[in-house]
This record gives sequence, C-alpha cells and structure tokens, in this order.
Amino acid sequence: MATGISANRLELLQIADAVAREKGIEKEIVIASIEEAIQKAARSRYGAEHDIRVVIDPKTGETSIKRYLTVVEDTAEFEEEDGHGKIRLSDALAVDRDAFVGQVTDEELPPFEFGRVQTQMARQVVTGKVREAERERQFEEFKDRVGEIVNGSVKRVEYGNVIVDLGRGEGIMRRDQSIPRENFNIGDRIRCYIYDVRRETKGPQIMLSRAHGGFMAKLFAQEVPEVYDGVIEIRAVARDPGSRAKMAVVSNDSSIDPVGACVGMRGSRVQAVVAELQGEKIDIIQWNPDEATFIVNALAPAEVSKVVMDEEDERVEVVVPDEQLSLAIGRRGQNVRLASQLTGWQIDIMTESQESERRQKQFAETTALFQEALDVDEVIAQLLATEGFVSVEDVAYVEPHEIAAIEGFDEDTADELQARARDFLDKESAAQDARRVELGVEDAVLEIEGITLPIAVALGEGDVKSVEDLAGLVPDDLRGWFESKNGERVREPGILEAFALTPDDAEALIMRARIIMGWIEAPPEPEYEEAEYIEGDEAEAGLENPEDYDLATAEGEAQDA
Repeated sequence: MATGISANRLELLQIADAVAREKGIEKEIVIASIEEAIQKAARSRYGAEHDIRVVIDPKTGETSIKRYLTVVEDTAEFEEEDGHGKIRLSDALAVDRDAFVGQVTDEELPPFEFGRVQTQMARQVVTGKVREAERERQFEEFKDRVGEIVNGSVKRVEYGNVIVDLGRGEGIMRRDQSIPRENFNIGDRIRCYIYDVRRETKGPQIMLSRAHGGFMAKLFAQEVPEVYDGVIEIRAVARDPGSRAKMAVVSNDSSIDPVGACVGMRGSRVQAVVAELQGEKIDIIQWNPDEATFIVNALAPAEVSKVVMDEEDERVEVVVPDEQLSLAIGRRGQNVRLASQLTGWQIDIMTESQESERRQKQFAETTALFQEALDVDEVIAQLLATEGFVSVEDVAYVEPHEIAAIEGFDEDTADELQARARDFLDKESAAQDARRVELGVEDAVLEIEGITLPIAVALGEGDVKSVEDLAGLVPDDLRGWFESKNGERVREPGILEAFALTPDDAEALIMRARIIMGWIEAPPEPEYEEAEYIEGDEAEAGLENPEDYDLATAEGEAQDA
C-alpha cells in the first residue's frame, strides 16, 4: 500500500512537471491548480460549506487535506446554517488542551478515491487553470514585442483570416491586414508585423499584419544598416498594400544621402523589400522640417508650381502645370492620397490654368461688387481690385491716403469713394437687421462680444435664435467638420462656415453665451501690479526715496575713496 502511495505521489509530480514544460508555465502554477482541483473534489464529498484546504509538497508529492474550524463558546447555539466551520471549546479541548475561543484549528481529513464526477470536476479545474496561466504567459511574452517582425508558419486559414503559429503562441492576421492577392497554404512560412496585443476573455490576441506601414519600415531596418543603427530615420510611411507606397526618410549624418542609402547599389536594398511585399512599388522621398517642402517632395514624381497652406484646417492647395495633373493625382488618385497620408495634410490639386481661371473669376466678382456698391464705372472698380481691395469694408475703413495713392486718384476721389462705401454698408446693415428680426434672432444675441449682424443673420438661418441656443452648441457646429463617407473625407459645413472662424474664436463665442446663461463662471480678470514710476537718478539707483539715494551715493563715494 505504501509503495502504491509513493508511486502516486511521484506520478503526480511527474505530471505537473510535464505539463509545465509542455505549456511553458511555472511548475508551481500547475501544482496550485491540482491543489484547487482536489480541494473542490473534497468539498463536493464532505460538503461545500466546509473550509477545506489542500497542500501538496512540491518535493515529495505528499498531499495534505485539512478542514479548518474556529473555536467558539460552549454556550453558542449551533444552528443548522451557522454551525459549519465552528467547533465548541469543550470539543476542542479534548483534542488540544491549549485551545481557546477564537482559535482556528485544523483537522486532518482522510484521503479518498475520486468518483467519476469528482474526476471530471478536477480535470476541468486543472485544465482551466493551466489554460489561464498559459494565456497570461503568452500575453506577458508578446505585449512588449509590439512593433517587431516575427516568423511563423501558417496553421490554418479561416474566411481569409490567417492563423499563424509563432512557436510559443498563436497570432491572427485578418484579411484587411494582408497584402491583396497574396494566398497562403497550411505550413507556409510567413513573416508578419505585430501591431497590437490585446488581453481578451478568450485569451491574448496577437494581431499580425503585412499591410501595416511599420512592416515596411522594419523590413528596411533589416536591409539597410544605417536605418538599423539609427543614422537614417524613417519618419513616415504610407502604403497602398501590394500596389504602391511612399516612405519619408531623413539622415542624422549630413554626409549620408538617406534616399540613396535606402535604395542601395543598383536598387539592391529596396528590391529586397519589394520582393517581400509582392512587387509593391516604393517611392523613397526626403523628409523636410518645412512642411511645404515636404508636401512638394511627397507628390513626386509630379512637379509643383505653387503651394498655399491653410494651417487651421490642415489643408493645402497645390498648383501644378497642366500637363502634370494626371501624374500628381495618380491612377485612381493613388499618388495624392498616399502623399496626404504621408504628410498628414489634406491635399487639393489644381492646375495652373484652373488657378488662373479662378483668379480671373474672383477679380470679375470683386469688380462687379465695387461697380454696384460704389456706383462707379468698370475702370475705377478694376483699379481698386488690382490694388488688393477685396470688399466694400476695405474701401470704407482704410486710411484715405491709401486710396488717394492709386494712380489717377486724389484726396477728393478717396473721400467720395469712402462716403459711398459707408453709405452702402449702412443700408446693408439696416437690411441685415431687418432680416435678423424676421428670423427671430433675439437682441441679446447681438450683445455678445464678437457677434456681428451678418453672423446674427447666419445664426438665425441655422435656427440659432437665442443666447441659450448658442450656448448649447459646440465649436464644430459653427465651423464645420469632416466625416468619412465611403472611404472619402467629406466636409460638413458649419452654421458660420462662410466666416472662417478659428477654433478659438468659435469656442469663445459659445463660452460667452454660457457665461451669460449662468452655466459656467466667468474666468477671473488677470491682476496687474502697477509699478511706481521713479524719475531721474533715483530710478537708476532702484530707490524710491531721495533720502535713500543720497545715503547710497555717500556710501559709494566713501568706498571709492
């Protein structure tokens, strides 16, 4: 019998050791799971209400099953539901003469044979605990490997998703993270990029990709020693997987050409990456801290004539020669789309003829406006437009000498033009105020700092008619916002779209309305300390009192002597 017990103990430790090695987890975790399994089976046999604990000696395999009881007064009533886990003091003293009330004693329970139910329960407990420990080990191992390239073999393919065996874990490459037209069979060797590791209920999810920009950057790090050493930095990558990519590089050593180093002798380095990416064409461009220059570089191989940037909306208007338009846009917009992704700017392409046509149209519209508003002939209106005046307000409130300085004009002409401009603006203001009243916009809205009559009319047309209505908005409601529709970035106009408000201006209008409504408190006014002005030598000495100045002068003269 003793031999059988020893064999069972030895077998238990051998099983724990084998499972730990196979699953790559600590042996102590396996033993703890076996302890929990036996403990659960013991409670099933002796009663779930008992405090039963199991300990397995990791060296000998000796298993100890104990029930723990708390000593209570003999007078304590043992109810059916309260007597569990307790023992009367008199009964405890019979076993241990030093027992006392409140002491926790243990009682050795005899070993027992597992029945079919207990065996199944124990198997489930051990399997669950080992699987949980294995998952935790996988997560801890791979969580710090995000951004690395790993090698594995294809385990299975499910609905376009590729399950990859990484040796000590499994990764998944979803269909949208694979290169189009790239097929894998079970057992194929594969290189992937770990872009995320997530802890989920069914276990850690190791997310793999061959379409991620980081995959291409890491491939270059393997092929180009200067990138691996950090001499050349890859600042940005934009990819249309399997078709084309753009990569911006910069050198920290002025003697090394970053583009040439990445291309390699006769293109050997870049061709190695292209082969791994299934023939994906790669444009390697020079990164530049000047964003306009960087955008021009990103649009290569197209030539750029002019760049106009709108930093608030991160939009840029690029003018190219007419014959370069198709090259700048690329097939199905690929070139401009990748350049936009690479730089982070929304790029609008326009030809030189289109820009010229637009300028002529704006010039004609401005000329027509001045003819109507100022009641002047076309020549005078064109002269004003040519000199850079774009609105009636410009004419009305500019310094008179700026108008008089125009060739063929004099001071009297300037005064007359400004009088007509102001008269036009007064009539327009009266018409706008009448429109505001018609729309039902309250007078209180006009009292908000920054609200003009045109803005009040625009608010009314946007169904914003009270201070409370304005206070309930967000800046995007006023300025507009971008949404993605069918993969395209679409601009949704705001209520005050035409006024080109900055984000700070839009927020300030809304905050002022909220302060008036009492929703928030006005920020405290900044306190400025008024410095006393000190004249003459007293100021130079840093002294306010002339007597102090005399004393300081006397002391200085004494030291000089």
